[in-house]
Amino acid sequence: MRILATLLLSLAILSPHAAMASPASDALGNCLKDNTSGKDRKDLARWIFVSMSAHPEIRSMASINESVRTETNKQMADLVTRLLTVNCTAQTRAAAQEGGPSMLASFKSLGEVAMMELTSNPSVAESISAYVQFVDKKKVEEVLGK
Repeated sequence: MRILATLLLSLAILSPHAAMASPASDALGNCLKDNTSGKDRKDLARWIFVSMSAHPEIRSMASINESVRTETNKQMADLVTRLLTVNCTAQTRAAAQEGGPSMLASFKSLGEVAMMELTSNPSVAESISAYVQFVDKKKVEEVLGK
């Protein structure tokens, strides 16, 4: 179960390491996605945001108190527990037999869906694309050969 503890800490969503997909990890990833609601995915995105806000270079940009951090971690724990032990038990067992990379790939897939849902909000999409106004288009066009 040590591998599961490591998995639950990182969920691969925040992991910079490549996760290896396999039929078992794909099946678990699909099960995770199929068994999460829009609210679940927003809770996951909130947890990612809260977790990222702990970085020293980001901390000053988001004031998150410990009670919010604790509540977010509890929500995440409840979600992961439900998914692994109620909704996707067979898929979890199969992916766990393959080892950590397979489990990581499954959660990475869920994280991607959560982020896609969040970024589909018009305000978020507008904020994400706001940097384009500052791109030196001439330099980019030169590199692209236009």
